[in-house]
Amino acid sequence: MSEDIQNYMNKYSDEIKQLFVKIREQIMESIPCEAEERLWATLPSYYVGDKFVRLIPFKDHINIEASALLSHKTDLGQYKMTPKGMLQIYLNQEPVSLLQTIFQETFMGK
Repeated sequence: MSEDIQNYMNKYSDEIKQLFVKIREQIMESIPCEAEERLWATLPSYYVGDKFVRLIPFKDHINIEASALLSHKTDLGQYKMTPKGMLQIYLNQEPVSLLQTIFQETFMGK
């Protein structure tokens, strides 16, 4: 994890940090290349070229912004989707393996 993102995450609870690490691992495992990890407008973001996945931590959940989310909306019924198309994963929810497919499609295309 980049130093900037580690410093950013220090203000969150251990539970949010653990959920963040789980989702981050899924991002990194979803693609054969290394994703560039950096803060964009103070938000943890992962880039492959100009394609990105953004993780936005809150007190009790993490929002995920990824372009391939909407094409899998019906398979993500256990999660809340924001009006802007971001997926919300709460502390009492486990990130599903489908997220790796979503991250892969976001970065590499279908």
